Amino acid sequence: MKLIAAVVPLIALLGACNRPAPANVAGTVNGRAITYAELDKQFEAQFGGPAGERSSGDQAQIQKVEVLRTMVDNEIMLQRAERLGLMAVDADVDAKFTELKSPYTQEEFQKQLDTRKMSMDELKAQLRRDLSVQKLFNKEITSRISISEKDITDFYNANRASFNVTEPQIHMAQILVTPTPDPSVRNLKNDKAQDDEQARKKIQSIDTRLRRGEDFAMLAQNYSEDTASSQNGGDLGFIPESALEKANVELRKMVTSLRPGETSAPIHTAEGYRVLKVITRETAGQRELSDPKVQQTIRETLINRKDQLLKAAYYEMARNDAKVINYFVNGIVGEGQKK
Repeated sequence: MKLIAAVVPLIALLGACNRPAPANVAGTVNGRAITYAELDKQFEAQFGGPAGERSSGDQAQIQKVEVLRTMVDNEIMLQRAERLGLMAVDADVDAKFTELKSPYTQEEFQKQLDTRKMSMDELKAQLRRDLSVQKLFNKEITSRISISEKDITDFYNANRASFNVTEPQIHMAQILVTPTPDPSVRNLKNDKAQDDEQARKKIQSIDTRLRRGEDFAMLAQNYSEDTASSQNGGDLGFIPESALEKANVELRKMVTSLRPGETSAPIHTAEGYRVLKVITRETAGQRELSDPKVQQTIRETLINRKDQLLKAAYYEMARNDAKVINYFVNGIVGEGQKK
């Protein structure tokens, strides 16, 4: 019954009920079908996981409702992009495909496709859809966002205290390699050390590449085993100097000796092997509105807020204009009412 309570509001939102379901169709958007095969593939990609971790029963059904809702929203946006002539062209798709492929060898890239259970053509089709929706948002939302100097000043005056740095801070990044493989690690190369010997050799190889001038952030994205920072190029954000008092002594000495832009030698800590980079150091004190960094931070914050608000409103407007029938949800409620 909890499941029924969760999905009933979705029915009202997503479309008409009590219609006979076409064979193998989970839902339709303005007459265009989303098949169960497509739904199952998306569900597997998001929630499949190892056999012992897969969802089942009511939990799996709830997750499928969520996946289908996202697929419906994407289809609504794709159709709007089509009507406005904003579909991505082959050159757009090829450029994005090349960008995605560039960090990998052919064998590594094929392994990534196999993991996602996608063919090259399927990936390009997905890229075309994603790029088309992005073009739609750029035209309908992003291009219409305007932040005035008054907006920035008002935000600063309302949040002045948050721009007061109470103690010196260090903006840092790291590449972490651990001796124990973690299934949650998701670096771009899907590369994990299996034991301490492999971890030691891996960090030495990364250190060598850094000394040759390779980009720290790209190496972090490709190889770091820190689940919290690898996708952000190893960026750890700003760390108060007082936090270093709790750190490993060797690590603390290394950090305090580095100048902005410098990278450490590999450090062995309890978690594994690390290479650290100091990006900038910030002194304590009030940051004034005249500081370009403060203005940029406020501008980005306000743009992100408006972007989220406008996208949420745009999605609601687009759903209202679309004719959606969710046969999958209708079937769940029908079964629940029989019990």
